[in-house]
Amino acid sequence: MSGTGPVEPGEGTHAWDASGTPGPRTRPRGRLARHYDRHRRTVLTVTAALTLLAGGGYLYADRPRQPPAPPPPYPSQAVDLTYLDAVTGPGKAEAGSFGFAVRLSVRSGPPVTVTRLTQPYAGISMTASPAVPFQTKPRSVRKIMVVLRVTDCEKAPRNPGLPFLDVTLRNARAIEAHSFILGTRYAKDLSLALGVACGNDSG
Repeated sequence: MSGTGPVEPGEGTHAWDASGTPGPRTRPRGRLARHYDRHRRTVLTVTAALTLLAGGGYLYADRPRQPPAPPPPYPSQAVDLTYLDAVTGPGKAEAGSFGFAVRLSVRSGPPVTVTRLTQPYAGISMTASPAVPFQTKPRSVRKIMVVLRVTDCEKAPRNPGLPFLDVTLRNARAIEAHSFILGTRYAKDLSLALGVACGNDSG
């Protein structure tokens, strides 16, 4: 036989069918795999949600943090006590006493409560109005009337150089005892009142 063309199969033979070629063996799928196939959508949804949650948690943990608010000032740092003047005319303190007014101002921070108000000298007693304890709000002032009464001239000072008042203050941060020097005008007025009360006795 001569010529060209496809080779014909001989008798008793047949062409190899490519479609009949046995493929690679597949292993039977286990119960877990079958379960995954049935619930694939649910598994993928849960996985995506967990991924999103993890990413959100990372971003939350990595967010810029606001610095904490500074603590309020100590009460002695927020309060001023200023001598105003001696009390004269109507309402003047009785003989042997010295009445005067001071101004307490709270510059900032929370309200401040005055729990104690005294003077340091033996031989002198003191009363104040309003009576302690009293509170003053921030950025406000309160006028306090004070009366000093000489109880013992021998123990009372004649010429106090830097007289002061002892004040115990309380606010949301602390309780402090603080001495407020009221200045030269107060020293002069107090010395004059003590001289009058004790008959200008230098002893």
